[in-house]
Amino acid sequence: MCNMRKISLYFLLAAGLLMSVASCVDNDAKDDETNYYAATRKTAAQLLADNPERYSLYVELLQRTKPMLKDAEDVSDYFSMLATYGTYTVFVPDNNAMMEYLAAGGYSSVQDIPAKTCDTIVRNHIIDKGAYFTTDYSDGALPAMNMDDRYVIITSDSDVNNNNALLLYVNKHSLIIQKDDSVTNGVVHTINHVMSASNMYLPDLMEEDSTISIFCQALKLTNMADSLTKYIDYTYSVGVDSVTKGVPGKRFGGKDMVAYYKEKRFFKYTAFVESNDVLKKHGITTLEGLIAHAKKVYDETFPGDAGLYDNDYTNRKNPLNRWVSYHLMNRLGNYDAWAPYGEILTQCCRPDVADAEDFWQTMLNEGMIRFCRAAGDLYANRKGLKNVVSQGLKGVRVLTDSESGTSVQVALNGRYFYIDDLLEYSTTVRDKVLNCRMRIDATTLSADFMNQGARGNLGWEENYLFGQKRGYIEGWKISPETFVGVHCDNVWWSSYLGNAVAVKGQYDVQIKLPNPPPGLYEIRLAYVAGEERGVVQVYLNNEPCGIPVDLRLGRWNLPIDFNDYDLNDEEDSRALDKTLRNLGYMLGPDSYGKPGAINFRVDAPEHQRRILTTAKFTEGEEYWLRFRQVLEGDAEWSFDYIELCPKSVYASAQGENRH
Repeated sequence: MCNMRKISLYFLLAAGLLMSVASCVDNDAKDDETNYYAATRKTAAQLLADNPERYSLYVELLQRTKPMLKDAEDVSDYFSMLATYGTYTVFVPDNNAMMEYLAAGGYSSVQDIPAKTCDTIVRNHIIDKGAYFTTDYSDGALPAMNMDDRYVIITSDSDVNNNNALLLYVNKHSLIIQKDDSVTNGVVHTINHVMSASNMYLPDLMEEDSTISIFCQALKLTNMADSLTKYIDYTYSVGVDSVTKGVPGKRFGGKDMVAYYKEKRFFKYTAFVESNDVLKKHGITTLEGLIAHAKKVYDETFPGDAGLYDNDYTNRKNPLNRWVSYHLMNRLGNYDAWAPYGEILTQCCRPDVADAEDFWQTMLNEGMIRFCRAAGDLYANRKGLKNVVSQGLKGVRVLTDSESGTSVQVALNGRYFYIDDLLEYSTTVRDKVLNCRMRIDATTLSADFMNQGARGNLGWEENYLFGQKRGYIEGWKISPETFVGVHCDNVWWSSYLGNAVAVKGQYDVQIKLPNPPPGLYEIRLAYVAGEERGVVQVYLNNEPCGIPVDLRLGRWNLPIDFNDYDLNDEEDSRALDKTLRNLGYMLGPDSYGKPGAINFRVDAPEHQRRILTTAKFTEGEEYWLRFRQVLEGDAEWSFDYIELCPKSVYASAQGENRH
């Protein structure tokens, strides 16, 4: 079955590399007519119209709607939209489900439903950015949000009354009773209940879950619940054409760039939460017990603050406040968002070399978190390789949506996950788990990149612009001449995780760094080199970091003859690494590579790491990197990632690994 996601060639694709869509297989070949409908010559609208005995009430609902301008400019209703060219995933409640909804709402007919309610219901059931088949997705959030800006969650279960047949649910409560009806403009799934979406803010939704009541009490006592109640930035505005038609005419990497501004700016959040049962395993059965436990942990981690803020629970240095804050992120991320996944994981990461991982700043100002993908599971603060972990550093496993029961964990402005053990910024996490080279992807360096849906879009045609909207990129400061964009993922691109932040113009950009454990760090910049790139002067807290960095320099034009070295020979490899470091450069990592290639270290000459400076990080201080374009004209910067490498790693006796 083909995933009919739209794929286009826009900015930041490597020159000459074209993505192709695999040929589709029609459902006509399927023998199981109860699950598949041979509709390869019909649009989604035609499929529904041709089956009135099953879908007439939903069709009536579709015809009562008025699309938003950004959804469709030339159609009168959403039914007409589903008859047009596009790529849609439609979850269709059958007539029985619609009758159930009408009865529950006290409506005698579809015509009695308020028009705005019809619009909301319909947008909640349609994804307009791809065709998502159940053969590809059976657990977790689908990659694209629906037309109501909500993620759709798929979970699975077994039918014990039918030989443990697989059952698939949408948003936990709507069973898919007919799946994967392939149509010319996407796919249709039939469901047995009208899908609902919570309009509660995240703390209110969590408070309804009795299994996490102790955590919720702590959330409220510390006032951190109040930090999770923003949703839309009403000061943000953008022209309709910038949303619907994009901004053409730019050039990046030798390609025409078409990119889009987001219509709205959202504030969203994620919480990783221990259930009462998990807390009980550690002897914590009351809020008072949790307060005592948090004091023990954080007095040890921050001894200078011990006893100073014990009764001031809203103070950010209070032990309970710190304990709660370390569980919170100022961005919405689904299960797949926190460490490499999907085709990036299977085709590009090298799991025999290193676990696929990402590093993040939490809402505890002093505390970072390390997420990794190991044996298919998501872990926080785990240190090891595949199924082997370092002693005492097994980490905390994040439960999948299917493992989390029937509780709806997605709120209007965020979501929460259950975890299987205590998540804490302990001295062990600080001194051992995070005592490593931290590779911080550029797309994680602002909550806005995730909250506006710009990170992790493999194969989408949308590339999103954030630049020239000053003040609307959290953690960034940009000049009026600066464009900032995030391009869709591409496994073939010479960039870690197949993505990058595109910076263009006569730019001047300041970026706030996460807060690693205190100590001396080497700060490195990874970028994709090319002749279109510029030259930047780099500053740390406005202090220059040496001479300007020439982003045009790749492996092919550094002042070194790579033919003199054999990367298959260990002695040659060590000699080359030493020579490059003397010049301020490093090869790419051997833990990542393009499909069919070896790894970035061997065969990605465009992928470059440049050592910027060495700096001491102190607890409680802010650190900003500034990049100022020094060439005249409209130059480019393909920003891949930042590395923070502690002295214990880069100056260790055994030497830093090449992962």
